[in-house]
Amino acid sequence: MVRVKRGNVARKRRKKILQLAKGYRGAHSRLFRVANQQVMKALRYSYSGRKQKKRTFRKLWITRINSAARLHDLTYSKVIHNLKKSSIDLNRKMLAQLAVLDNQTFKELILTAK
Repeated sequence: MVRVKRGNVARKRRKKILQLAKGYRGAHSRLFRVANQQVMKALRYSYSGRKQKKRTFRKLWITRINSAARLHDLTYSKVIHNLKKSSIDLNRKMLAQLAVLDNQTFKELILTAK
């Protein structure tokens, strides 16, 4: 059987993984086997992290809207219900921005929705 030299291919593959593992501590950034395991784990975490990021931000927006609404003697759920009833289509991100940056406009929105 003919001998196959895989020097370039193998080196490129390993180099790619070690490049991804840059910044990891100790052997995790230097030894291929360990680095490979860590990179695989990191990629799994980054996939789930992208999903969790969306949940976390929505949670933050809801908290901000709720605290701003309570300043005007309403709860979050009532604010959202009233806005839906009066067909004001603003998403939670924009409502939270208004609550934080422009409290007067937020107050007007709540009064309109009441």
